[in-house]
Amino acid sequence: MHDNFKKVEMSEILNQETVFLRDIETRVFQAITLKCLSQIDGIALIEGSFIDHLLGREGIERNKGIYIEQDNKNSMVSVKLELNVGYGISIPEKAQEIQSKVLLDIQKYTGLGVSCVHLIFKSLLPDEDLEKILSKQMDQASDASNEFFNEFSEEF
Repeated sequence: MHDNFKKVEMSEILNQETVFLRDIETRVFQAITLKCLSQIDGIALIEGSFIDHLLGREGIERNKGIYIEQDNKNSMVSVKLELNVGYGISIPEKAQEIQSKVLLDIQKYTGLGVSCVHLIFKSLLPDEDLEKILSKQMDQASDASNEFFNEFSEEF
């Protein structure tokens, strides 16, 4: 029975008017980018302000420093990242590492092209400040991803 379907070409199934759409929410791109950045040493996202905390502007959907623009017509994504970098780290080398990893991960997990990975280095941080920020961000990322997956599992 399954042998009949093995040799079927997609062009035989589809007609000229078939349109396939896929929508990927911004928070999916943010989660991919956040996971990618967590694997790179010597950098941290910029932190939200005290007012952001009071107004509840935290979580994976409101990651400060990760901005995504989608061009659905051309199946492309543009990424803008605002980062802090540790003192003594070569910024051009770190930029190359970040841009290539973000580009590859987004292409791998979404199948979309990446038109731009724009990096803005906001501040140089001493090692001890960088470690504090990274520890705090890892806790927040863990909480946000748990919230995201709990919300997702409740829908289904």
